[in-house]
Amino acid sequence: MATPIPIGARGEAQETVEFKHTLTAHHPDLPPVYSTPEMIRLMETAAFHALHPYCEDGEITVGTSINVEHRAASGIGAHIKAEAVLESFDGRFYAVRVTAHDDVQEIGRGTVGRAVVNVEKFVNKMKAR
Repeated sequence: MATPIPIGARGEAQETVEFKHTLTAHHPDLPPVYSTPEMIRLMETAAFHALHPYCEDGEITVGTSINVEHRAASGIGAHIKAEAVLESFDGRFYAVRVTAHDDVQEIGRGTVGRAVVNVEKFVNKMKAR
């Protein structure tokens, strides 16, 4: 990474809740609400979008930690928007503040950690295991 990622770098990701995003999709006895893993995935995507423009060719960021709260339920058809803002970094490790909102309210918030990796080296290291 030649250019440091500036504190405050922002990214976002959006989706409309479909059946496949709900708890019911995992088990029929559960309610048809947006699942926490789906919210986290969208938050991670927003964090990726915040940092990726600063990566060099062959680099990406990968998730290293998650600390989020899912605070409100959203149903099928709700539009979810996740936003990410870089708060700090330590070497190649980045702390990103994330939030998620539906059409009415904040549904989640927290932080995710990400690290810059060289894709080729990363894949080769995994293959060597």
